[in-house]
Amino acid sequence: MSVYTVHAPSPAGSDLRATDKFVFVRDGFHFWAMIFGPLWLLWNRLWLALIGWVIFVAAFNVGLSSLGVGRSSIFFADIIVALLMGFEASSLRRWTLSRGKWRQLDVVISDDEDTAERRFFERWSQKQRGIVNDQWAVDRGGPPPTRNVPGQQFSNPPPMPAGGIIGLFPEPGGSR
Repeated sequence: MSVYTVHAPSPAGSDLRATDKFVFVRDGFHFWAMIFGPLWLLWNRLWLALIGWVIFVAAFNVGLSSLGVGRSSIFFADIIVALLMGFEASSLRRWTLSRGKWRQLDVVISDDEDTAERRFFERWSQKQRGIVNDQWAVDRGGPPPTRNVPGQQFSNPPPMPAGGIIGLFPEPGGSR
């Protein structure tokens, strides 16, 4: 099962007519991003990530060669950089979307992108009609609750145990 994040342009987040602009980004390893890193970045229009990748790889290779590292070691280091590109490709895509004022609407788990779209739009259309299942009613807009803000879920201090001591010792100052 894959995890997909759903992104929409900010003003069109609640507009039913703008659903064709929603973007589903699969989380996980991207094989083609590892093999063809710069071409994958170009294909997905990740311009700043491409510029950063080119600068990083050039500086990395120049730095390694100036340290006297052999060509085979530089090759293996480039393979590691390519692996990192494969693992972080979806994060780069989400970062680029967030820079473009897109907002994340939901997280969907499914086998493929078509099923993820179907599951998302079923839940989203129910939400638009006012049918909200408590299982899916998650507000991702605000900060997480903290213990210091009154009125939030964790505003009260946690209860102390009956003995007042947490750990392996039954009483304060007791023997081990």
